[in-house]
Amino acid sequence: MKNYYRSIFISDIHLGTKACAADKLNAFMKESKCDNLYLIGDIIDMWALKRKWYWPQEHSDFIKKIINRAKHGTNVVYVIGNHDEILRNWLDLGLEFGNIKFCNEYEHISESGNTWLLTHGDLFDSIMAHKWLAIVGDRAYTFLLQTNTFLNWVRSKFGLGYWSLSKWAKSNTKTVLNFIYKFEDHIATYAKDKKYSGVFAGHIHAPAIKTMNDIMYMNTGDFCETCSAIVERMDGVFELKILQSTGEMKTVIEYNPTTNEIIHV
Repeated sequence: MKNYYRSIFISDIHLGTKACAADKLNAFMKESKCDNLYLIGDIIDMWALKRKWYWPQEHSDFIKKIINRAKHGTNVVYVIGNHDEILRNWLDLGLEFGNIKFCNEYEHISESGNTWLLTHGDLFDSIMAHKWLAIVGDRAYTFLLQTNTFLNWVRSKFGLGYWSLSKWAKSNTKTVLNFIYKFEDHIATYAKDKKYSGVFAGHIHAPAIKTMNDIMYMNTGDFCETCSAIVERMDGVFELKILQSTGEMKTVIEYNPTTNEIIHV
């Protein structure tokens, strides 16, 4: 039986790269239905495709699922990110793809009646750093993923389980942690100034549901390593789901807008 949600929020899928966990994403989508499907940037990695073409069947399967959902009544919104920023060139010309809406920002009204800003987050890079730093960071992250593949191949030969080099680097590098905090702070402040109740973002591959600057900040994470998504249940409660080693998308954090309570499951 499929799980039925009011809304599903995902980002940073990076179709067109070997890092993309399209098989896991397709499995999640197969068991989930929703009224609103929000794709919050970096869905297709056009930076990577420009360097080298890579597009297995699983990536086409996901695109087909999205088009089919939009065709049959699901409200599908594609918020453009930096890796798919070329799409912004056609926004003023009325970019359309089936029934899918394309935009830089979007406003979601939750079951509780609150308004939420949806933004990938790369538009704040100019505040925090020059764009070339984002490109360098992308190359560094790609290198870490490639190195991680080799390291885990070696670990498997010794009977050891999966270990993420990039996650370790994120959690133990002060510069990265400072960048993540500044990113969250800037976006939360922007959303608060615009009178939103909260904000959804992607970009930094760091899933979260928490209070920042007196508003709710949510980050969908990614579907490369973490394999995470945020869902809004029919009763209005939000859940951060992260793929477990068992193959189950498990809820790790819940947020209830009615009671304004965050619960770590």
